[in-house]
Amino acid sequence: MSVVQALLIALFVAAVESRALGYATLTMRFSPLMAGFVVGLVLGNMPLAMTTVATIQLIYMGVVAPGGAMPSEPCIASAMAVSTVIVGNLKPEAAVAIAVPVGLLGSYLYQLRFFMNTFAVTKMDACAVKADSKGLAMWIGVMPTIFSFVLFVPLMFVALYLGAPVVSGFMDTISNGPVLHVLGTVGGGLAALGIAITMHVIGNRKLLPFFFLAYFMQVFANMLNTQLTAVKGSFSVPMIFWAIIGVIIAVVYEQLTEKSAE
Repeated sequence: MSVVQALLIALFVAAVESRALGYATLTMRFSPLMAGFVVGLVLGNMPLAMTTVATIQLIYMGVVAPGGAMPSEPCIASAMAVSTVIVGNLKPEAAVAIAVPVGLLGSYLYQLRFFMNTFAVTKMDACAVKADSKGLAMWIGVMPTIFSFVLFVPLMFVALYLGAPVVSGFMDTISNGPVLHVLGTVGGGLAALGIAITMHVIGNRKLLPFFFLAYFMQVFANMLNTQLTAVKGSFSVPMIFWAIIGVIIAVVYEQLTEKSAE
């Protein structure tokens, strides 16, 4: 990994953690897929990046952030894990073993960001007393963003540029041993836990049938794909097909619920 690549990824993570781009960055923070996409784009290995981050995404499917704090930071975990896998050309399963501890450490960094913002809150109060609108804009929007960049950019840069090769080398040495097998098994359990939490968060019995409908449609598509591949060659169901089916189901459901409400 070059200096420029590590710096670009660190800047992206800092922008997400600081919410520099507004609500869009808040959504990126909760979605490891976005961090994996950026890492794959910067490091030039998009297929491996997306395959790797898909495993991480399953873990964070059901994670919620009450009050803005999360038990683990998906963006930081994904950026570090995907970078390590690509640098070391590791198997995607190794990303889980990296993402979990890194995400926990990232949550402490985010709490430190809250502490740093208390200095800005003091200045906000002083500006509010003076009715200083420009000062309020500075201490509400600009300075907290600067604090976040000062905190996250150096730490992420060092972790990526110096830490990723070391971690990838270590993971490569244990790739054929029982340690990585155990971590991979636990990672699979975490993915199942993420799906279970998502089902629990849905909580509405009227919506659960759609979850199971999507699951069995995917199973049926895989069976169909296997049969057609054996007969005629390569075949796959395009993603646009699932998107169209989802839109149709959503529209029908919305129409039916409107009629029942009336």
